[in-house]
Amino acid sequence: MARWRNLLGTAVAALTVAAMGAVAAPAAAAAPDPSPQVVGGSRATQGEFPFMVRLSMGCGGALYSPNLVLTAAHCVDGTGTVTNITATLGVVDLNSSSRITRRSNYVYQAPGYNGNGDDWALIRLAQPVTNLATLNVATSTAYDSGTFTIAGWGAASEGGSQQRYLLKATVPFVDDTTCNGRSMYNGRIIPAEEICAGYVAGGVDTCQGDSGGPMFRRDASDAWVQVGIVSWGDGCARRNKPGVYTQVSYYASAIAAAAASLGG
Repeated sequence: MARWRNLLGTAVAALTVAAMGAVAAPAAAAAPDPSPQVVGGSRATQGEFPFMVRLSMGCGGALYSPNLVLTAAHCVDGTGTVTNITATLGVVDLNSSSRITRRSNYVYQAPGYNGNGDDWALIRLAQPVTNLATLNVATSTAYDSGTFTIAGWGAASEGGSQQRYLLKATVPFVDDTTCNGRSMYNGRIIPAEEICAGYVAGGVDTCQGDSGGPMFRRDASDAWVQVGIVSWGDGCARRNKPGVYTQVSYYASAIAAAAASLGG
């Protein structure tokens, strides 16, 4: 059975770039890694992805609005008042003195989430972050193919330690029929709600500590747009096991409605 991309499960892929967030050690405990790259990935440059967020429970996320972070439902414990999550933003190096930190004051988990699909959530910050770019979400399937970027602070190898530096990589779209084939996930993908990306040969992927982080690409205006949320997978960067991401376009209207209800 597939497991979430966090330390509570070994499903996360090879940080092909630590690309998407998942549950792991707090950011402050991330082990320094002087190496400029991980499996298939390389270190991001300061300011390259200003919307990236590291969450203290070990997940990733993206700044949806100045006071809301979009992440995975499996990274949180439900909907309600939550004040013990710390979001770190604005830096590649989690130990940088320039990092921005915000505490949470509320969490909204996708209604009906039961561990099978519906893997998205919003975390409201107690104070807004007004000096960083937010990441727009895809509102149609127009961008749900092609080549995507992943980024995060997750493990550099299956079962490995979380990273101190933000890593990035690119992965290609894998169509639903192929991803659901016997050699890959054998019918476990929910086509309307999930999107796959990765290489048949493996080697580049997200990993533990990347859950909740964004998968994104350029839109027609050359702006970044989020198409996926790191959700699950079998192992890290294994052959025939691409990463599985929440298909953001399917949930765009529900996410927008939830954000409006939270004042974001």
